Amino acid sequence: MKEKTNTIFGIYPVKEALASKVIFDKVFIQKGVDSDKIENLIKDLERENIAVSIVPFEKLNRLTKGNHQGIVAVTSPVAFHSLEDVVEKALANKKNPLFLILDQITDVRNFGAILRTGECTGVDAVIIQKSGGAPVSGDTVKTSAGAIFKIPICKVEHIKDAIFYMQGSGITTVAATEKTQTDIYSLDLTMPLAIIMGSEEKGVSKSVLNLVDQKASLPLLGEINSLNVSVACGAFLYEVTRQRRL
Repeated sequence: MKEKTNTIFGIYPVKEALASKVIFDKVFIQKGVDSDKIENLIKDLERENIAVSIVPFEKLNRLTKGNHQGIVAVTSPVAFHSLEDVVEKALANKKNPLFLILDQITDVRNFGAILRTGECTGVDAVIIQKSGGAPVSGDTVKTSAGAIFKIPICKVEHIKDAIFYMQGSGITTVAATEKTQTDIYSLDLTMPLAIIMGSEEKGVSKSVLNLVDQKASLPLLGEINSLNVSVACGAFLYEVTRQRRL
C-alpha cells in the first residue's frame, strides 16, 4: 500500500506538527500501547480538541508502512469552523440559511460528492461529528471537485448537540429517512433549515430521529429500497432549491 501524503506518524513528528499548528483531522493511537510520551501527547491533543481514536495495531499498519511508534495522525487540507460562528453569520446575512448535518457518513467519495452538491445548492455549512465519519483528506478534495475549499465544515462532539443548537437558533431540522410516510415534496422547506443525512449502512441514528422537527423520505418506485446517500442528499437539496425559487 502506498503511503498517504496526508499522514504523519511517529511520536516526535506528530508532536512537532501539533506545535506547528498543523490542522489535524484525526489521530489514531495503538490499542494497548504503553508509553508515557504517547499519554502526554494524547493530553496535548485533547486539550486542542483534536479527535483521538484507539485502534488495533493493524489499522495503523494500513495507514502507513513506516515505524509509526503507535501513533498516526491524519492531517486536514482545510481549517474547521466554529458551529456557533457559522450559524450566527448565516442567520445575520441570509433570510433562510441552509445547513447539512452528516450523521456518520463514512465513505470519503460520498462525503466529497455531498460537499460538491452542497456548494452548488448554496448550503451555508456542513456539520460533521469529530469521530466516526469519513476523513477530510486529499481524496475528499478530489471527489468534491474543490468544493471543500468553498463551504465551511464544522466539527462537533455529538450530532445531537448540533441539532439542539440549530433548534435553539430557530432553524428547522429535517431528517432524511425511509422510516416515515411523509415525503420531502409535501414539506415546506423555505424556512431556515438543517437537513440531516445518515450513514450509508444505518441511515440517521434512532437517537437523532427522536430529536428532529420533521422526518422526510424520497418516493422509491422500483424494487430497490434505498438510494446512495449522496444521491439522496442531492434530491433533498434540489427540492429545497426548487421551493425557494418559486
